[in-house]
Amino acid sequence: MASSLCTRVSAIIGSRRSFPIVGAFCVLSTLSISSLSSSSSFKSGCAQSFSVVPLLRSKFSSKASSSSIRMEESSKTVPSIVVYVTVPNREAGKKLANSIVQEKLAACVNIVPGIESVYEWEGKVQSDSEELLIIKTRQSLLESLTEHVNANHEYDVPEVIAMPITGGSDKYLEWLKNSTRI
Repeated sequence: MASSLCTRVSAIIGSRRSFPIVGAFCVLSTLSISSLSSSSSFKSGCAQSFSVVPLLRSKFSSKASSSSIRMEESSKTVPSIVVYVTVPNREAGKKLANSIVQEKLAACVNIVPGIESVYEWEGKVQSDSEELLIIKTRQSLLESLTEHVNANHEYDVPEVIAMPITGGSDKYLEWLKNSTRI
């Protein structure tokens, strides 16, 4: 299983020009962040062969770098999240992204073209080309954002997945706060 996983991750990372986000997520999802502090956990498996392990150790260490802040340490920011929403095509993505930003439900929406989603729907495995919206917003707006996506999306069950932003550029996070509704 580990060598199979290693092969799949290596193949994705090897083609990172075509799939930069997929490669990053595969690496991050296959490595347990808690295991990064223990070098003994890298004696087997595919994680030791990747040069990103030292980088991840430095990014997830307890010390904050001077170019980033922790959300709880800054009164100029608010708890923020990144939300993923998939859409069937560019037109639908632009329409939804524009309405989200116009309503101040998010500061920014990136539209990532060319993703392939494989999923089970109504008992059958499906595969579709989609685009991914990467939405940056306040944590407090997740419910309103989800309602907006559900009301304006053509899928019966649109993907709305949120992940916390635990730190980043102070100026960007201030801008995010000031660009969204309270």
